[in-house]
Amino acid sequence: MKNRISLFLMLMLVAGASQAELKIGFVNVAKVLEKAPQAAKAKSRLETEFKPRDTALVSQQKEIKTLEDRLTRDAAVMGEEERRRLEKDIVDKKRDAMRAQQEFSEDFNMRRNEELGNLQKRIVEAVRALAKEESFDLLLTDGVIYANDEIDVTARVQQKLETLSQ
Repeated sequence: MKNRISLFLMLMLVAGASQAELKIGFVNVAKVLEKAPQAAKAKSRLETEFKPRDTALVSQQKEIKTLEDRLTRDAAVMGEEERRRLEKDIVDKKRDAMRAQQEFSEDFNMRRNEELGNLQKRIVEAVRALAKEESFDLLLTDGVIYANDEIDVTARVQQKLETLSQ
């Protein structure tokens, strides 16, 4: 943040000294991420990839619930050995389900981060391409408290990103 402010001030001084007009813009990266067509595609890929495992986890939970209901309903009429076996089976299945859920979460987060990283690279490419095409001297992103709508080029970055996705 400090470096950006220093860079901005230095550019302002240079621009003032040379009497040249400085072309500055602002990009709301969060908004671009939210509306990028690549984000919807990445979400769809993740859903397709993880749907079978999610379905299996739901099935495991239903099976555990069924066994717990059976234990609650039939515990009084079960033999001691049968009740202990069922309790052990429930505990084992809960442990397996918890492990599977944790692995699922870790794998999903890792893949989501991969997709997000790829999307962020594409956004940077789009921002740089727009900056070169429209001869910007400075494009700012994070850390901006206020940006006038006249210098907000977020919509143009979104358009550039759409053309890059085709």
